[in-house]
Amino acid sequence: MEMNEEYWQAIVRCDASYDGRFYYGVASTGIFCRPSCRSRTPAEKNVTVFREFEEALAAGYRPCKRCKPDELTAPSEAWVAAMAELIEQRLSEPFTLDTLAERMHGSPYHLQRMFKHLRGVTPAQYAQEKRIERAKQLLSGTGMTVAAVAAQVGMPNSAHFATVFAAKTGVTPTQYRRQSIAAQEDTTDERIESKA
Repeated sequence: MEMNEEYWQAIVRCDASYDGRFYYGVASTGIFCRPSCRSRTPAEKNVTVFREFEEALAAGYRPCKRCKPDELTAPSEAWVAAMAELIEQRLSEPFTLDTLAERMHGSPYHLQRMFKHLRGVTPAQYAQEKRIERAKQLLSGTGMTVAAVAAQVGMPNSAHFATVFAAKTGVTPTQYRRQSIAAQEDTTDERIESKA
């Protein structure tokens, strides 16, 4: 694979849109990277371009410890996936961006920016979406009170929970439960009629 101006500019700009399209090795260090790697820009004369990371390994280059080009996902993708998992596991706990950043060993600004870039929403918006999803499950599948559901999804103020729930779904938690029960009864009636 030949180096060209397009690839060189992707390396200079650390352009993540080129990740997976090619990898580059630096002769002076013996290391190969993804185009998005934030390491210092090498001299162009020292750069060799590879279509697959296995080609770089076969040519004697070692993977960069910063961008980890031999892993399937970029480090930032794995980091954001770990954040999302942590948020989902701890829905019942209140959290701030600062506490999430502390647990994930990053700055709040960087964490928020990366999460929004890769997920399309902020960590707080993601948590709220997951809380509403969980609340829907609890409202339709259990006999828990609205206040108990609110506490279970990390929103101990049931009035605030009801307001947020209504804003996101268009109905109050109680209305949602009634609609869910009615839909389940309709489904049951249809099954009974089809068996008769």
